[in-house]
Amino acid sequence: MNACVEKPIVLTGDRTTGPLHLGHYVGSLKNRIRLQETHRQFLLLADAQALTDNAHDPEKVRRNVLEVASDYLAVGIDPEKTTICVQSALPALAELTMLYLNFVTVARLERNPTIKDEIRARGFGRDIPAGFLCYPVARRRLTLPLSRRPSCR
Repeated sequence: MNACVEKPIVLTGDRTTGPLHLGHYVGSLKNRIRLQETHRQFLLLADAQALTDNAHDPEKVRRNVLEVASDYLAVGIDPEKTTICVQSALPALAELTMLYLNFVTVARLERNPTIKDEIRARGFGRDIPAGFLCYPVARRRLTLPLSRRPSCR
């Protein structure tokens, strides 16, 4: 008989574009504090994704990695219960994104409603940074491996 009880896995995170605020707390952080008790939780400091529309100021993105991590700790995220990781420190994530990009067309990426709205809001026109356009692939890449891999702590 298996002595360990498997917890469901949760992977979420934040782009490191600035300090978190009350909206983050109400919208997600409060729930993450609760989930760390019942789930195997991973929080991703998405610095590579933050560069997609902040490439002009990489120092801001770097600085905000520590800011967002500090905000996690300040609201009660416990690093003994939740794994906090930095996206750029996990080369396998970039490798999986490159692999998955071979299975999606640019036309399909451009039809993504969220991406379409963000392209308009940021005024990119046709000058869309490739990393920004590929954001949905990077997001999906994070859910596939975790959703199929049972684990037990």
